[in-house]
Amino acid sequence: MTFITVDQKKCNQDGICAAECPGRIIEMDAESGYPRPAADFEEICLKCGHCVAVCPTGALSLDWIGPDECRAIAKELNIMPDQAEQFLCGRRSIRNFKEKRVSRPVLEKLLEIACSAPSAKNRQPWHWTVVEDPAEVRRLAGMVVEWVRRVIQSAPQEAETMGLLRVVASWDEGYDRICRGAPHVIVAHADKTWPFSTEDCTLAISHLNLYAASMGLGACWAGYFYKAVNAYPPLFEALGLPSDHLAYGAVMIGYPRFRYRLIPRRRPPCITWR
Repeated sequence: MTFITVDQKKCNQDGICAAECPGRIIEMDAESGYPRPAADFEEICLKCGHCVAVCPTGALSLDWIGPDECRAIAKELNIMPDQAEQFLCGRRSIRNFKEKRVSRPVLEKLLEIACSAPSAKNRQPWHWTVVEDPAEVRRLAGMVVEWVRRVIQSAPQEAETMGLLRVVASWDEGYDRICRGAPHVIVAHADKTWPFSTEDCTLAISHLNLYAASMGLGACWAGYFYKAVNAYPPLFEALGLPSDHLAYGAVMIGYPRFRYRLIPRRRPPCITWR
């Protein structure tokens, strides 16, 4: 394999691709002045595509991707800092949902964008299980309550700290504190032996949460659900997760019932300057 192909008519020999490569496995040929793969390129390459994406002339291609296969960044779609500030600060965790299902194409787009999140060594380890049927969401929420009741019996102090007594009381009164009536739940899971699965899946879920808001969707971490998946084998099995995986997060998804109009004040950042 050649790994790198350079269109010498386009390449201006600026060395940006080599400077930007995270693995430092692109080098500038001393004789020709053009980029070439280092001896350990195949072993080290993360397949991140940085070298292709950063080239200002579109001169560099990898065996697996070239500039023609990448989407151009449209400057007119760039957002200004004040727009970004309102979007980020105005995002809310949604806990009241309309009785309206989200279409599968919309959910697929949501997960596609979530997979643009950064990950250690570009591993992209995340897998997604989407509970699409609202009735199934409700059934699985009931299984979480089964786990909650067991925790209350076996570890009452922990249960009180986690607020589990209120969870059960609400459920018995007909209100679901597990999934909050959301029509869908998305579970992120990954290989339990990958040391960065927690961080990688958390980043992907954060992307999901933010993009959901831009789509007019509501999202919220389903903390009780997520905790129960790994702790309660019947729920793990009901979701059909691979035995060598663990769940690293769960999110409720649906259309918000209410619209927020104000941005509450947050505590100032706690900063230590060095």
